[in-house]
Amino acid sequence: MTLQQTSTPALGRPAKRRDNKRLWQEMAMIAPAFLLMAIFLITPFLLSFWTAMTNQPLVPRPTPVRFVGLLNFERVFTDPLFWTSLWNVTRFTVWVLPLQCGLAFLTALLLHQKLPIQNLLRGLFFLPAITSMVVVCVIWGTLFQYPSGPLNQIVGFLSGGTIQPIDWLGDPNWAMFSIVLLSAWQAYGFQMIIYLAGLQGIPEELYDAARIDGASALRRFWHVTMPGLRPTHVFVLVITTIQAFKLYTQVAILTQGGPNESTETVVHYMVRAGFEEQKLGYASAVSVILFVIVLLIALLQRKLLRRFDV
Repeated sequence: MTLQQTSTPALGRPAKRRDNKRLWQEMAMIAPAFLLMAIFLITPFLLSFWTAMTNQPLVPRPTPVRFVGLLNFERVFTDPLFWTSLWNVTRFTVWVLPLQCGLAFLTALLLHQKLPIQNLLRGLFFLPAITSMVVVCVIWGTLFQYPSGPLNQIVGFLSGGTIQPIDWLGDPNWAMFSIVLLSAWQAYGFQMIIYLAGLQGIPEELYDAARIDGASALRRFWHVTMPGLRPTHVFVLVITTIQAFKLYTQVAILTQGGPNESTETVVHYMVRAGFEEQKLGYASAVSVILFVIVLLIALLQRKLLRRFDV
């Protein structure tokens, strides 16, 4: 009895030492990630939040910078152009999500099959995603030319001349739709690669078991493929939504927010306030609001998808 009482703490010490050593190893491995997040994410956000509480201009002036509290946020919320830009980018997100993610999903399903030139096709379909957005905008700007651009010629040929040429980028009713088409085509390759990785992660044994049970191809898709891609769907939806709310380059190159502010977005509104009007504090307030909006939407998406078991 005496031997057992004295030997138990002695046996526990090596185990506790191993746990402490493993804990320090894990903290050492996580530390670089935390350090990079602190430098490139947390610190810039805190500095941006502080700048939003001041009247900081882009170029230093003789007058000192003043602390203005929440005045910049109040001005943003009372500016009709901010609400127009927020509505436009929300409209863009709602349109581009099903188009871009659906195209990526269908392409991934096709390229997951055993095709003779599978690797070549994967490279070709992924090519737009690694092409500079500026180059893509120049190409699509040529396609969108009014009235004799290639797209208008295709529309005229398919309709037998009954549909008049469309001013894709000059008509407020078509401008945002044109930006959606361009953006979905350029970016769907990234989501396609994620879906391909998800499909390759589904164990082949599950498909073999379903075949033995007599499941058709459609049943295997609904009961094996779709459940196996649940985490992939969540990731793709969240990352696409965040990318959509950051819409800027296409608008800056092709429409500059027009016509009639129909393609003005929050990021374009923020850049104009910060660099053209030189109101850095005001632009910082817009960036903080955009960050909060995107964060809330991402959290809401995750909650809804978990609720519906997706």
